[in-house]
Amino acid sequence: NGHPRLARLRGHFWSMSPMTFESQSPDPITAAAGVCPDWRSLPGKFFSSDDFFYADLDRVWRRGWLFVGHDCEIPKPGDYVTFSIGTDPLLVIRGDDGEVRAFHNVCRHRGTLLCHKPSGTARQLVCPYHQWVYGKDGRLLSCRGMQDGLDTGALGLSPVATENLCGFIFVNLAKRPDNFGLARELIEPMLRPQGCDRAKVAKAVNYTVNANWKLVWENNRECYHCNISHPQYIKANYDHYNTDDTSPELMAKIADKSERSEKTWGRQGLAITHRSSGMAPFPDAGNEGWFTINRTPLADGYVSETMNGQQVAPLMGDYTDNSVGTLRLRTVPNMWCHASCDHVVSTRLLPIDKSTTEVRVIWLVDEKAEEGKDYDLEKVMPFWQLTSEQDWTLCEAAQLGVQSSGYQPGPYSTHKEYNVERFVRWYLNQLKKGAE
Repeated sequence: NGHPRLARLRGHFWSMSPMTFESQSPDPITAAAGVCPDWRSLPGKFFSSDDFFYADLDRVWRRGWLFVGHDCEIPKPGDYVTFSIGTDPLLVIRGDDGEVRAFHNVCRHRGTLLCHKPSGTARQLVCPYHQWVYGKDGRLLSCRGMQDGLDTGALGLSPVATENLCGFIFVNLAKRPDNFGLARELIEPMLRPQGCDRAKVAKAVNYTVNANWKLVWENNRECYHCNISHPQYIKANYDHYNTDDTSPELMAKIADKSERSEKTWGRQGLAITHRSSGMAPFPDAGNEGWFTINRTPLADGYVSETMNGQQVAPLMGDYTDNSVGTLRLRTVPNMWCHASCDHVVSTRLLPIDKSTTEVRVIWLVDEKAEEGKDYDLEKVMPFWQLTSEQDWTLCEAAQLGVQSSGYQPGPYSTHKEYNVERFVRWYLNQLKKGAE
């Protein structure tokens, strides 16, 4: 310890300014994101490191718009749902004025969790620890035992930015959320006729998937695996074909189906927005690249994404005919939705830890439809229940592989995995932007 060179080094270290120190210690997350080559899978640490998981929370999940559920899940004042984004417990509740609001599910006294149930109904929100009482609008109504003069007006529940888009509820944890206006402008005209704001939950199933959330998204962004893993899906859709296996005969079939569909759809004010084989490109790395919506024809003989392709519930929303194809809405980082003429299936992802994702799949039908009379779950659910569960098995196998010491990033197919590449570039861009 008394060596003069060590003493000089210690003196040099402590004399460095913070700026000099930071410049010599670049953010390791940003540095790693900046060297990932194009068209190759991410290194294993992106899926198996706590550091990268917490960076994902800070730079992706706490900055973007997140789908949390449907407003028909909380139809009456006082109805609420709870969920967590990493270590952030949140609640969404319908107020006496009918508005849907989101708050941090944390008492302003000493931080105790307010609501423990995943859903429920409350006349008021009462902290179980010291009985502070909050209204449905988040205002602090009572804090018995506290000193006089306490500024109760400043101690309401911490609000979270909330948007209700045709019955889809989104929240944003950022202090200055990105403007939601463009999403509303582009999504609402296509989503409104589906009638999701005039729907009810037919069934919801929660899954714990033992895989990093990014692996679950990557799986959703390609149909390279569909021909083997999803035998029911490929009968209903054309997007499992790509540039390497789309024949002129197939393109002629898609064009013919599109032309016939447009004649019917046009009478309902609808339009095809994706009329080719393969998946519609999404996402991109731009600031507004977090959402997409498109309507595409189903295969001949299919009017709904069901096991036999037939309509299995009453028409939804404004539809007057069952020939409406499939409406697909996606928002990164946590939702995709397939909507048929008679039902909607939305899938929500929430990150639990570096190797666990909570997935909730919700089936919606028209609000007036009666189970057992107008629809049976045995006919509504299997198509997407099977597809989803087949995917979770694949994702869990992928997680086991990418955390192995033998794993090395592999090449993507330019024919079939172009949307995986798009997702990875979007994600890496979020990591870099989040550090700015």
